[in-house]
Amino acid sequence: MASIEKRTASDGSTSYRVKIRLRGCPVQSATFPSLSKARQWATQTEAAIREGRYFQTAEGKRHTLAEAIERYEREKLGTMRAKDARKQHLDYWRAELGTLTLADITPAIIKERLARLADEPSQRTGKLRSASTLNHYRQALASVLTEAVKNWEWLDASPMVKVGKKTEPRGRVRFLSDDERERLLTACKESSNPDLYLAVLLSLTTGGRQAETMGATWKQVDLSRATLQLEETKNGTRRALHLTVPVLELLRERAKVRRIDTDLLFPSKVNPRQPVDLRQPWEKALQAADIKDFHWHDLRHTFASYAAMSGATLPELAALLGHKTLAMVQRYAHLSPAHTAKIAERVAAQMVQA
Repeated sequence: MASIEKRTASDGSTSYRVKIRLRGCPVQSATFPSLSKARQWATQTEAAIREGRYFQTAEGKRHTLAEAIERYEREKLGTMRAKDARKQHLDYWRAELGTLTLADITPAIIKERLARLADEPSQRTGKLRSASTLNHYRQALASVLTEAVKNWEWLDASPMVKVGKKTEPRGRVRFLSDDERERLLTACKESSNPDLYLAVLLSLTTGGRQAETMGATWKQVDLSRATLQLEETKNGTRRALHLTVPVLELLRERAKVRRIDTDLLFPSKVNPRQPVDLRQPWEKALQAADIKDFHWHDLRHTFASYAAMSGATLPELAALLGHKTLAMVQRYAHLSPAHTAKIAERVAAQMVQA
Protein backbone atom coordinates (compact mmCIF):
# COMPACT_ATOMS: atom_id res chain seq x y z
CA MET A 1 0.00 0.00 0.00
CA ALA A 2 1.07 3.61 -0.61
CA SER A 3 1.45 6.18 2.15
CA ILE A 4 2.02 9.91 1.62
CA GLU A 5 3.80 12.06 4.20
CA LYS A 6 3.60 15.86 4.09
CA ARG A 7 6.90 17.60 4.87
CA THR A 8 7.64 21.26 5.57
CA ALA A 9 11.19 22.57 5.11
CA SER A 10 12.85 25.30 7.19
CA ASP A 11 12.15 27.84 4.45
CA GLY A 12 8.44 27.02 4.61
CA SER A 13 8.27 25.04 1.37
CA THR A 14 6.10 21.94 1.31
CA SER A 15 6.82 18.54 -0.24
CA TYR A 16 5.14 15.15 -0.23
CA ARG A 17 7.04 11.90 0.26
CA VAL A 18 5.47 8.71 -1.05
CA LYS A 19 6.31 5.22 0.20
CA ILE A 20 4.95 2.06 -1.38
CA ARG A 21 5.11 -1.17 0.59
CA LEU A 22 3.97 -4.38 -1.11
CA ARG A 23 4.62 -7.87 0.23
CA GLY A 24 7.59 -9.53 -1.47
CA CYS A 25 8.86 -6.27 -3.01
CA PRO A 26 11.41 -3.71 -1.81
CA VAL A 27 10.02 -0.40 -0.54
CA GLN A 28 9.81 2.28 -3.21
CA SER A 29 9.83 5.98 -2.34
CA ALA A 30 9.87 9.35 -4.08
CA THR A 31 9.31 13.02 -3.15
CA PHE A 32 7.14 15.53 -5.05
CA PRO A 33 6.38 19.25 -4.70
CA SER A 34 2.62 18.76 -4.95
CA LEU A 35 0.10 16.31 -3.51
CA SER A 36 -1.49 15.64 -6.91
CA LYS A 37 1.81 14.52 -8.44
CA ALA A 38 2.56 12.38 -5.39
CA ARG A 39 -0.81 10.63 -5.68
CA GLN A 40 -0.38 10.16 -9.43
CA TRP A 41 3.07 8.58 -8.99
CA ALA A 42 1.79 6.35 -6.18
CA THR A 43 -1.13 5.06 -8.27
CA GLN A 44 0.95 4.44 -11.39
CA THR A 45 3.90 2.88 -9.58
CA GLU A 46 1.80 0.58 -7.44
CA ALA A 47 -0.07 -0.64 -10.52
CA ALA A 48 3.22 -1.18 -12.37
CA ILE A 49 4.65 -3.20 -9.47
CA ARG A 50 1.55 -5.40 -9.26
CA GLU A 51 1.70 -6.03 -13.04
CA GLY A 52 5.43 -6.79 -12.99
CA ARG A 53 6.39 -3.77 -15.10
CA TYR A 54 8.04 -1.46 -12.60
CA PHE A 55 11.27 -3.26 -11.85
CA GLN A 56 11.99 -3.81 -15.54
CA THR A 57 11.71 -0.04 -16.00
CA ALA A 58 13.94 0.44 -12.97
CA GLU A 59 16.49 -1.91 -14.53
CA GLY A 60 16.57 0.33 -17.60
CA LYS A 61 17.62 3.22 -15.33
CA ARG A 62 20.61 1.26 -14.05
CA HIS A 63 22.27 0.76 -17.43
CA THR A 64 23.44 3.32 -19.97
CA LEU A 65 23.27 2.85 -23.72
CA ALA A 66 27.07 2.73 -23.77
CA GLU A 67 26.97 -0.29 -21.43
CA ALA A 68 24.43 -1.99 -23.67
CA ILE A 69 26.51 -1.33 -26.79
CA GLU A 70 29.64 -2.70 -25.12
CA ARG A 71 27.84 -5.87 -24.08
CA TYR A 72 26.34 -6.28 -27.57
CA GLU A 73 29.79 -5.90 -29.17
CA ARG A 74 31.25 -8.41 -26.73
CA GLU A 75 28.53 -11.03 -27.20
CA LYS A 76 27.29 -10.53 -30.77
CA LEU A 77 29.66 -8.52 -32.94
CA GLY A 78 32.38 -11.14 -33.21
CA THR A 79 30.17 -13.56 -35.18
CA MET A 80 28.79 -10.93 -37.57
CA ARG A 81 29.95 -10.85 -41.20
CA ALA A 82 29.68 -7.07 -41.63
CA LYS A 83 31.03 -6.31 -38.16
CA ASP A 84 33.19 -3.36 -39.25
CA ALA A 85 30.21 -1.50 -40.69
CA ARG A 86 28.04 -2.39 -37.69
CA LYS A 87 30.74 -1.15 -35.29
CA GLN A 88 30.91 2.15 -37.17
CA HIS A 89 27.17 2.61 -36.72
CA LEU A 90 27.34 1.64 -33.05
CA ASP A 91 30.18 4.11 -32.47
CA TYR A 92 27.86 6.86 -33.68
CA TRP A 93 25.14 5.95 -31.19
CA ARG A 94 27.68 5.57 -28.40
CA ALA A 95 28.98 9.10 -29.06
CA GLU A 96 25.51 10.64 -29.39
CA LEU A 97 23.47 8.87 -26.70
CA GLY A 98 25.90 6.67 -24.80
CA THR A 99 25.62 8.56 -21.50
CA LEU A 100 21.81 8.23 -21.36
CA THR A 101 20.21 5.38 -19.47
CA LEU A 102 18.18 2.89 -21.49
CA ALA A 103 15.03 4.18 -19.79
CA ASP A 104 15.80 7.66 -21.18
CA ILE A 105 16.18 6.49 -24.78
CA THR A 106 12.87 7.56 -26.31
CA PRO A 107 11.55 7.35 -29.87
CA ALA A 108 11.67 11.16 -30.09
CA ILE A 109 15.38 11.26 -29.22
CA ILE A 110 16.20 8.53 -31.74
CA LYS A 111 14.20 10.24 -34.49
CA GLU A 112 15.91 13.56 -33.78
CA ARG A 113 19.38 12.00 -34.06
CA LEU A 114 18.46 10.16 -37.28
CA ALA A 115 17.11 13.41 -38.76
CA ARG A 116 20.34 15.18 -37.82
CA LEU A 117 22.34 12.34 -39.38
CA ALA A 118 20.33 12.65 -42.59
CA ASP A 119 21.13 16.38 -42.83
CA GLU A 120 24.87 16.01 -42.22
CA PRO A 121 27.16 15.03 -45.14
CA SER A 122 29.22 11.90 -44.64
CA GLN A 123 32.83 12.63 -43.65
CA ARG A 124 34.01 9.88 -45.98
CA THR A 125 32.14 10.87 -49.16
CA GLY A 126 31.07 14.45 -48.48
CA LYS A 127 27.57 13.52 -49.66
CA LEU A 128 24.29 13.17 -47.79
CA ARG A 129 23.61 9.65 -46.56
CA SER A 130 21.12 7.53 -48.50
CA ALA A 131 17.94 6.08 -47.04
CA SER A 132 19.61 2.67 -47.08
CA THR A 133 22.56 3.94 -45.03
CA LEU A 134 20.25 5.63 -42.51
CA ASN A 135 18.37 2.35 -42.16
CA HIS A 136 21.65 0.60 -41.35
CA TYR A 137 22.26 3.09 -38.53
CA ARG A 138 18.71 2.49 -37.29
CA GLN A 139 19.13 -1.29 -37.43
CA ALA A 140 22.37 -1.18 -35.44
CA LEU A 141 20.65 0.56 -32.52
CA ALA A 142 17.55 -1.64 -32.89
CA SER A 143 19.67 -4.78 -32.55
CA VAL A 144 21.19 -3.56 -29.27
CA LEU A 145 17.82 -2.60 -27.80
CA THR A 146 16.27 -5.89 -28.90
CA GLU A 147 18.96 -7.77 -26.98
CA ALA A 148 18.29 -5.54 -23.96
CA VAL A 149 14.61 -6.56 -24.08
CA LYS A 150 14.70 -10.23 -25.03
CA ASN A 151 17.89 -11.59 -23.52
CA TRP A 152 19.15 -9.20 -20.85
CA GLU A 153 15.82 -8.00 -19.42
CA TRP A 154 17.17 -4.47 -19.12
CA LEU A 155 14.12 -3.02 -20.89
CA ASP A 156 10.44 -3.84 -20.95
CA ALA A 157 10.00 -2.80 -24.59
CA SER A 158 12.19 -1.32 -27.30
CA PRO A 159 11.54 2.31 -28.31
CA MET A 160 12.54 1.34 -31.86
CA VAL A 161 9.05 -0.05 -32.54
CA LYS A 162 7.95 3.59 -32.89
CA VAL A 163 10.86 4.58 -35.15
CA GLY A 164 10.05 3.65 -38.74
CA LYS A 165 12.48 2.81 -41.51
CA LYS A 166 13.27 5.21 -44.33
CA THR A 167 11.69 4.39 -47.67
CA GLU A 168 14.41 3.08 -49.96
CA PRO A 169 14.35 3.40 -53.76
CA ARG A 170 13.67 0.36 -55.91
CA GLY A 171 16.60 -2.01 -56.22
CA ARG A 172 19.18 -1.13 -58.82
CA VAL A 173 19.44 -3.43 -61.85
CA ARG A 174 22.50 -2.50 -63.88
CA PHE A 175 23.92 -5.34 -65.93
CA LEU A 176 26.46 -5.67 -68.71
CA SER A 177 25.46 -5.92 -72.33
CA ASP A 178 27.19 -8.60 -74.39
CA ASP A 179 29.59 -6.03 -75.82
CA GLU A 180 30.32 -4.50 -72.39
CA ARG A 181 30.94 -7.94 -70.93
CA GLU A 182 33.50 -8.79 -73.61
CA ARG A 183 35.27 -5.44 -73.23
CA LEU A 184 35.42 -5.73 -69.44
CA LEU A 185 36.77 -9.28 -69.43
CA THR A 186 39.40 -8.31 -71.99
CA ALA A 187 40.47 -5.33 -69.89
CA CYS A 188 40.65 -7.50 -66.75
CA LYS A 189 42.70 -10.13 -68.58
CA GLU A 190 45.13 -7.45 -69.75
CA SER A 191 45.39 -5.90 -66.27
CA SER A 192 48.78 -5.94 -64.55
CA ASN A 193 47.04 -7.36 -61.46
CA PRO A 194 47.18 -11.19 -61.54
CA ASP A 195 44.04 -11.60 -59.41
CA LEU A 196 41.58 -9.31 -61.20
CA TYR A 197 40.51 -11.48 -64.15
CA LEU A 198 39.81 -14.63 -62.10
CA ALA A 199 38.06 -12.67 -59.33
CA VAL A 200 35.79 -10.89 -61.82
CA LEU A 201 35.10 -14.09 -63.78
CA LEU A 202 34.27 -15.93 -60.54
CA SER A 203 31.79 -13.24 -59.46
CA LEU A 204 30.30 -12.92 -62.92
CA THR A 205 29.68 -16.63 -63.45
CA THR A 206 28.46 -17.54 -59.95
CA GLY A 207 26.52 -14.47 -58.82
CA GLY A 208 28.39 -14.58 -55.53
CA ARG A 209 28.62 -11.47 -53.39
CA GLN A 210 31.95 -9.64 -53.39
CA ALA A 211 32.69 -10.59 -49.77
CA GLU A 212 31.83 -14.23 -50.52
CA THR A 213 34.14 -14.55 -53.53
CA MET A 214 37.01 -12.34 -52.35
CA GLY A 215 37.01 -14.00 -48.93
CA ALA A 216 36.85 -17.53 -50.32
CA THR A 217 39.42 -20.10 -49.21
CA TRP A 218 40.85 -23.23 -50.79
CA LYS A 219 39.05 -25.33 -48.18
CA GLN A 220 35.75 -24.19 -49.70
CA VAL A 221 36.77 -25.24 -53.22
CA ASP A 222 36.03 -28.74 -54.49
CA LEU A 223 37.61 -28.99 -57.94
CA SER A 224 36.31 -32.51 -58.54
CA ARG A 225 32.70 -31.45 -57.90
CA ALA A 226 33.17 -27.98 -59.41
CA THR A 227 31.75 -26.17 -56.38
CA LEU A 228 32.64 -23.36 -54.01
CA GLN A 229 30.89 -24.06 -50.70
CA LEU A 230 29.72 -20.99 -48.77
CA GLU A 231 29.37 -21.80 -45.09
CA GLU A 232 28.59 -18.29 -43.82
CA THR A 233 26.38 -16.18 -46.06
CA LYS A 234 24.56 -12.90 -45.54
CA ASN A 235 21.32 -14.80 -44.86
CA GLY A 236 22.98 -17.29 -42.53
CA THR A 237 22.40 -20.32 -44.79
CA ARG A 238 24.84 -22.62 -46.57
CA ARG A 239 25.05 -22.36 -50.33
CA ALA A 240 27.20 -23.93 -53.04
CA LEU A 241 28.33 -21.92 -56.06
CA HIS A 242 28.85 -23.84 -59.31
CA LEU A 243 32.26 -23.33 -60.89
CA THR A 244 32.20 -23.15 -64.68
CA VAL A 245 34.88 -24.72 -66.87
CA PRO A 246 36.88 -21.49 -67.48
CA VAL A 247 36.96 -20.77 -63.74
CA LEU A 248 37.93 -24.37 -62.92
CA GLU A 249 40.86 -24.26 -65.34
CA LEU A 250 42.17 -21.04 -63.83
CA LEU A 251 41.76 -22.39 -60.30
CA ARG A 252 43.67 -25.56 -61.18
CA GLU A 253 46.52 -23.46 -62.53
CA ARG A 254 46.46 -21.23 -59.45
CA ALA A 255 46.46 -24.28 -57.14
CA LYS A 256 49.85 -25.29 -58.57
CA VAL A 257 51.47 -22.05 -57.39
CA ARG A 258 49.28 -21.20 -54.38
CA ARG A 259 50.88 -19.57 -51.35
CA ILE A 260 51.55 -21.75 -48.33
CA ASP A 261 51.20 -18.96 -45.75
CA THR A 262 47.47 -18.44 -46.39
CA ASP A 263 44.36 -20.39 -47.38
CA LEU A 264 42.72 -17.48 -49.22
CA LEU A 265 42.16 -17.68 -52.97
CA PHE A 266 43.00 -13.99 -53.31
CA PRO A 267 45.39 -13.04 -50.49
CA SER A 268 46.89 -9.60 -50.04
CA LYS A 269 50.63 -9.32 -50.59
CA VAL A 270 50.91 -7.03 -47.58
CA ASN A 271 48.86 -9.17 -45.19
CA PRO A 272 48.18 -12.72 -46.47
CA ARG A 273 45.40 -13.13 -43.87
CA GLN A 274 43.38 -10.41 -45.62
CA PRO A 275 41.89 -10.53 -49.15
CA VAL A 276 43.63 -8.44 -51.79
CA ASP A 277 42.28 -4.93 -52.43
CA LEU A 278 41.23 -4.75 -56.09
CA ARG A 279 39.68 -1.29 -56.08
CA GLN A 280 42.35 0.45 -58.18
CA PRO A 281 42.84 -2.29 -60.83
CA TRP A 282 39.04 -2.65 -61.03
CA GLU A 283 38.56 1.07 -61.67
CA LYS A 284 41.33 1.04 -64.27
CA ALA A 285 39.72 -1.93 -66.05
CA LEU A 286 36.34 -0.17 -66.15
CA GLN A 287 38.02 2.92 -67.59
CA ALA A 288 39.93 0.89 -70.17
CA ALA A 289 36.71 -0.90 -71.20
CA ASP A 290 34.84 2.45 -71.33
CA ILE A 291 32.09 1.19 -69.00
CA LYS A 292 30.16 3.82 -67.04
CA ASP A 293 28.01 3.60 -63.89
CA PHE A 294 29.04 0.06 -62.99
CA HIS A 295 30.02 -1.35 -59.58
CA TRP A 296 31.44 -4.69 -58.52
CA HIS A 297 28.07 -5.71 -57.05
CA ASP A 298 26.59 -5.23 -60.53
CA LEU A 299 28.46 -8.37 -61.59
CA ARG A 300 25.95 -10.20 -59.38
CA HIS A 301 23.11 -8.32 -61.07
CA THR A 302 24.55 -9.31 -64.46
CA PHE A 303 24.58 -13.00 -63.50
CA ALA A 304 20.98 -12.79 -62.24
CA SER A 305 19.79 -10.83 -65.27
CA TYR A 306 21.30 -13.29 -67.74
CA ALA A 307 19.80 -16.18 -65.76
CA ALA A 308 16.36 -14.51 -65.87
CA MET A 309 16.63 -13.90 -69.61
CA SER A 310 17.62 -17.55 -70.05
CA GLY A 311 14.29 -18.61 -68.50
CA ALA A 312 15.15 -19.09 -64.80
CA THR A 313 12.08 -18.84 -62.57
CA LEU A 314 11.98 -16.54 -59.54
CA PRO A 315 12.40 -19.46 -57.09
CA GLU A 316 15.38 -20.65 -59.15
CA LEU A 317 16.89 -17.16 -59.08
CA ALA A 318 16.37 -16.98 -55.32
CA ALA A 319 18.19 -20.31 -54.92
CA LEU A 320 21.05 -19.22 -57.19
CA LEU A 321 21.54 -15.91 -55.38
CA GLY A 322 20.93 -17.20 -51.87
CA HIS A 323 17.78 -15.19 -51.08
CA LYS A 324 15.29 -16.59 -48.58
CA THR A 325 12.30 -14.85 -50.15
CA LEU A 326 11.25 -13.89 -53.68
CA ALA A 327 11.04 -10.18 -52.86
CA MET A 328 14.71 -9.53 -53.69
CA VAL A 329 14.56 -11.29 -57.07
CA GLN A 330 11.29 -9.70 -58.15
CA ARG A 331 13.36 -6.93 -59.80
CA TYR A 332 14.47 -9.43 -62.46
CA ALA A 333 10.97 -10.62 -63.36
CA HIS A 334 10.62 -8.20 -66.29
CA LEU A 335 13.74 -9.68 -67.93
CA SER A 336 12.08 -13.00 -68.78
CA PRO A 337 8.95 -12.03 -70.78
CA ALA A 338 9.42 -14.89 -73.25
CA HIS A 339 9.48 -17.41 -70.41
CA THR A 340 6.38 -15.99 -68.73
CA ALA A 341 4.67 -15.72 -72.12
CA LYS A 342 5.04 -19.47 -72.61
CA ILE A 343 3.40 -20.10 -69.25
CA ALA A 344 0.54 -17.75 -70.12
CA GLU A 345 0.03 -19.54 -73.44
CA ARG A 346 -0.16 -22.93 -71.68
CA VAL A 347 -2.71 -21.61 -69.18
CA ALA A 348 -4.79 -20.04 -71.95
CA ALA A 349 -4.70 -23.28 -73.98
CA GLN A 350 -6.08 -25.23 -71.04
CA MET A 351 -8.85 -22.71 -70.59
CA VAL A 352 -9.85 -22.83 -74.24
CA GLN A 353 -9.87 -26.64 -74.22
CA ALA A 354 -12.06 -26.59 -71.14
